[in-house]
Amino acid sequence: MTPERQRSRRRARRRNAASAFLFLSPWLIGFAVFTAWPILYSAYLSLTDYDVINDPRFIGFENYAQLFEDPKIALAIGNTLLFSALQVPAYVIVSLLLALLLDRAGRSAGFFRTFFFLPKMTPPVAVGILFLLLFNGQNGLINTVLGWFGIAGPAWTTDPAWVKPGLILMSLWTVGASVIILLAALQDVPTELYESSKLDGAGFWRQSFSVTLPMISPALFFIIVVNTIAGLQTFDEAYTAFFGSGNTTYSNDAALFYVIYLFQQAFEFLHMGYASAMAWILFAIIMVVTAVQLIVSRRLVYYEGEAPK
Repeated sequence: MTPERQRSRRRARRRNAASAFLFLSPWLIGFAVFTAWPILYSAYLSLTDYDVINDPRFIGFENYAQLFEDPKIALAIGNTLLFSALQVPAYVIVSLLLALLLDRAGRSAGFFRTFFFLPKMTPPVAVGILFLLLFNGQNGLINTVLGWFGIAGPAWTTDPAWVKPGLILMSLWTVGASVIILLAALQDVPTELYESSKLDGAGFWRQSFSVTLPMISPALFFIIVVNTIAGLQTFDEAYTAFFGSGNTTYSNDAALFYVIYLFQQAFEFLHMGYASAMAWILFAIIMVVTAVQLIVSRRLVYYEGEAPK
C-alpha cells in the first residue's frame, strides 16, 4: 500500500471518529452534566455539613459515623429489605403466571398485552392516592369485597403489620412491563424442545421446570435484578400515601423506607451532607445485592448455546 493511500485511510478514520463523537456529543454532555457531575459532587457533599443555605463545611467521615448511631437508619433499612424480599418474588410470580396465560391466548394476546401494560403508565402519585382509597380499613373497596365473603379485612393503612403487605399488593398493579418481557421470552422457546420432552413422557410440570424455566431464565434474571433495585429505591407510592402533605394519620414508621428517609433528610431537614452519605450507602447496598445475584446466576441462568450446568 502506498504512503498516500495510507494517509487517505487515516484521514477517513479520523473523519469517521469525529462524526461519531459529534452524534454522541449530546448524550455525552448530558451524561457529564446531569449524571457524572452530580455523582461526584454528592461524594464530596457526603464529607461535609451542608444545609443548602450556607457553604459546605468539610467534616470528614462524621456523616457516615452518624449513620450507625441513627436508629431510624436501621428501621428504614429493615423496612426496605423486608419489602424487597417479599415484593420481588410476588412480582415475578404474578408476571410469570400472566405471561403463561397470554402465551396460550392466541389472537387475543395483543389486546391483553396492551391491557396489562396500561397500568404501568399510571403516575406513581396517583397510585399512592389510589392505595388509600382501595385499602382504607373502614370503607375501602378491598375490605368491602372481603366482607361479601364474611372476611373482616385488616386495617391496611393503620396496622403496622399490614402496611407493607398492602403496598406489595398495590405494586402488582404495574406488572405489565415484566409480563411483556416474559411473554417474548416464552414465545422464543423452540417448540422442538417441547415436542422432544413429550416423546420422553414429560408432563406439564416436568416441561415447565426442565424446559420453560431454563430457557426463559435470562429474562427472569433481568426482571429479578431490575425489580430488586427498584424495590430498594421504593419511594413514590409509599411517600404519597403515608408522608405526603404532612400526613401523620397513618402508621408512618412501617412505611419509612430508606429513600423516603433520605428525602426527608435532604429536603425537609436540609441535611444535604448526611443525605448524600445515605445515598452512597444505598449505592453500596445495591452493588452488593446485585453482585450476589450475578454470582448466583452463574448456576441458575442458562443462555442460548450453553449446556445446562
